Amino acid sequence: MRNHIGSMRRLTTAWVFLLAATVIYAAVFVAFLLFEHPGFGLAHFYYLAIALVALGFGPRWGSLAGALATALYSLGVMLNNAVPTSELFAISAPVRLINYIAMGALLGWFAAHYRDANRELHILAQRDFLTGLPNTRAFELAIDRRLETRQPFALLVGDMDSPTGEDREQALRRVADSLAGVLDADVDLARVGGEEFAVLTPCRSVEEAGQLAARLERVLCERSSFVTFGWSAYPREGENALTLYRAADERLYARRVLRQPRRIGPQAVGA
Repeated sequence: MRNHIGSMRRLTTAWVFLLAATVIYAAVFVAFLLFEHPGFGLAHFYYLAIALVALGFGPRWGSLAGALATALYSLGVMLNNAVPTSELFAISAPVRLINYIAMGALLGWFAAHYRDANRELHILAQRDFLTGLPNTRAFELAIDRRLETRQPFALLVGDMDSPTGEDREQALRRVADSLAGVLDADVDLARVGGEEFAVLTPCRSVEEAGQLAARLERVLCERSSFVTFGWSAYPREGENALTLYRAADERLYARRVLRQPRRIGPQAVGA
């Protein structure tokens, strides 16, 4: 939703720039007809219109804006008796055409490049650098989107057991890859803490959420990754993010307490 709003704002800004450029084109053209004389230089104000179009729509439109400015300048020279038409056949005419088009293309390219870089930075700011999964910030936006739809869903919070004899980063990547491989496309998955993962999935009941948690734990266990999940269901166990997180965390803590003796016991006996 927020990405859609951001796109709408950028589009609105671009059309505002185009409207402003249209006004500038018209104002400069009229002023050129009424007041221009050799050496006055009113045609330089076309650069403002070219810049606005290039900033709003990119290099192609910037180039077209430069060509339009050249056409308006040429028409103004023919209609303004104070400006000799010989200007159209002098070397300054093609130079002006090149300057207008080059300025529009270059400024449009820089503007488009800046928007692309800003978009990439926005994506990177919402990614966990280690696993490549969305991070806490992105997950908060995802849960907000789920709440806005008011459709039932489950929140699963998983805590990975600290690995023994294995690199922690490698273990985290394996868990992330395993979860991403078994979850459906309509599920939101993120790393939300040091060894914590969170899942948002369409779900009709608390029992269904528990079954998913058990399946994920089983799949991860088969791949030598041990993760304990807690879960909560919207709207039955909460109607806001804080309440859902609290319910999932409480269930996670309770299940860890119950499961830990079963994991430690055999190892202790074997020792």
